[in-house]
Amino acid sequence: MTKTAWVFPGQGSQAMGMGMDLLNLQIAQEKFALADEILGWSVVDVCQNDEEKISRTLYTQPCLYVIESILVDVLLQQGQKPDLVAGHSLGEYIALYTAGVFDWSVGLRLVKQRAELMDSVSGGMMAALMNFDKEQLERALAEIPDVVLANDNSATQVVISGTPESVQTVMSQVKAKRAIPLKVSGAFHSPLMAAAAAEFQKLLEAVEFKQAAMPVLSNVEPTPSLEADVIKERLVKQMTGGVRWREISLLLPELGIEQVVEIGPGNVLTGLIKRTSPNVALLNIKSGADLPT
Repeated sequence: MTKTAWVFPGQGSQAMGMGMDLLNLQIAQEKFALADEILGWSVVDVCQNDEEKISRTLYTQPCLYVIESILVDVLLQQGQKPDLVAGHSLGEYIALYTAGVFDWSVGLRLVKQRAELMDSVSGGMMAALMNFDKEQLERALAEIPDVVLANDNSATQVVISGTPESVQTVMSQVKAKRAIPLKVSGAFHSPLMAAAAAEFQKLLEAVEFKQAAMPVLSNVEPTPSLEADVIKERLVKQMTGGVRWREISLLLPELGIEQVVEIGPGNVLTGLIKRTSPNVALLNIKSGADLPT
């Protein structure tokens, strides 16, 4: 048997119309209806009709959770099961659902509250740097206050996060092929999220986590864990901590993973893994059309 990891993309992978080819499946109809009750708005309506909302944190994160988890449900119904799971930022919640750490409704409620808290934070900035000078970046981050490495995605792509002034200073000092400000409301995955993270920690502490059915690689500490208390502690740190995706990508072959399946819209994660661990086989399940028959 091929040793396989399932990985789940986060905010930024959303697209209009995502998940709509799942509407003919009974399991999807049930999940969409339940999501409407929990959220107080329609995932289907947002994904079909509202380009402004689908790009707003408040709506993006729950929509991604619902659609990616439905794809997971179909795969699990077919008898498929990963040997390991990981998710990028919001994607970690679908990974934890897949591993049986919490029930689907519990996960969606957490994601709803996380999205509300993150959407309420303003005054920060994030920017992606591609093909950058690594030494210049390390020096700038060490010297300039109020800006951190938020996403270490690959050797050639990172995201920085902090106050607008500090992020723009780093962008002006570091030579990069491309430097793109991201359309987000706050400085996610940075200490500037501390107040929101403290609120979210109270919510997390009230939720019972179960032991994972398969190892989970955390964004903030990419070593495999099954333990409920360890997984929860790592998730608490996630809102202010960086996403260490490059390290996750490097670790996959070391753990014997031969194939990675990215479940969710887009192909961001498989693209990053290909650059970092090129010998791992890659597969994308972006929509219902990609599901095995």
